[in-house]
Amino acid sequence: MSVNIHIEENKELKNFTSWIVGGCADFYCAPRDLFELEKALRFSFQNKVPLSVLGGGTNVLISDKGVRGLVVHTHKLNHVTVLKEDENFLIEALCGTPKSEVLKFFLKRKLAPAVFLAGLPGDVAGGVVMNAGVGHKVAPREFCEIVHSFDVITTDSLGEVKSQTYYRQSVHWHYRRSENWQPGLISKVRLSWPNQPEESVLEQVREGNKRRKLTQPLQWPSCGSVFKNPDGDHAGRLIEASGLKGFQMGGAQVSDKHANFIINAGGATATDIHLLMKHVESQVHAKQGVSLTNEVIYLGDW
Repeated sequence: MSVNIHIEENKELKNFTSWIVGGCADFYCAPRDLFELEKALRFSFQNKVPLSVLGGGTNVLISDKGVRGLVVHTHKLNHVTVLKEDENFLIEALCGTPKSEVLKFFLKRKLAPAVFLAGLPGDVAGGVVMNAGVGHKVAPREFCEIVHSFDVITTDSLGEVKSQTYYRQSVHWHYRRSENWQPGLISKVRLSWPNQPEESVLEQVREGNKRRKLTQPLQWPSCGSVFKNPDGDHAGRLIEASGLKGFQMGGAQVSDKHANFIINAGGATATDIHLLMKHVESQVHAKQGVSLTNEVIYLGDW
């Protein structure tokens, strides 16, 4: 190997995902800083192996057959810096920083983004990729509303690592996805909001946490909401109306608490989850006439 970075072979990945399923990576590394992240990209280029990124693992379904090439796991790239705190509050977070860590900075200052961040799993880079958001009406409610800019690194035709900054206005934001910045790997994210404290923020976060405990199966391994909400409706309502609450295939089950959650009820495989998702899609289409679209990113050999 021509690049000096700690690479593990045949690394089991399931414990890095919220579903706790999936196979092994041919090669695996967990960079501790951005310098090591760049080394990982060079390793992929020089050894001609495909590169996949694993972040918080909360919206990823990893194949039981595993992932070919190099998996870069960004969970150690976890740090937040306050850049500005005048009329606007501006922070910079490394890509693997959990949204729950970013939440603390907004919550301490009683700023509105804390309310929707309290309901979001995963890391900040995933928040940008998925334009993560919540279903209930709060402001802000999607990641694009708090993104100031982010850095994307890529390798050029000679294997040199390049970095480019994308500002919110130049990115195409959609419901649960973003475009016009790919290809590449997000290394840093800057988040901003007017520095106008609201006394109600602390209570809203507490109430939101109570609501989630009552309505979501937080004690079971899941990826959160599986399907996108169709216009003017909710995926959970459609799934429940199709009689699928509690329906199980193998170890995967449609939660009987919230129908848009598929849980690992014990011993599930990635294939179980995949087949259950497909069953839900077909049943909802047959009984409700609606085509559901899932939010899950598939990783590996399917």
